[in-house]
Amino acid sequence: MTNEQEKHLVFIKEEFDRLVDPKYRKGQVEHGGDLWEKDLELLVDAALDEAVDQVVYLTTLREKLLKRK
Repeated sequence: MTNEQEKHLVFIKEEFDRLVDPKYRKGQVEHGGDLWEKDLELLVDAALDEAVDQVVYLTTLREKLLKRK
């Protein structure tokens, strides 16, 4: 990989590290329990909900960015 690609990868990893801790802790407060002990169907449903939310956020973001042009 190029130097720029390596730097970009480091940036992504650092951003993930910065974001994951507070997100995990917030989820723990909101939902409690041990994630690895949650019911499989509950986890799948929660993951699908998150995926739908992500599409909604990304579609809205794209729309807002296109309107700025």
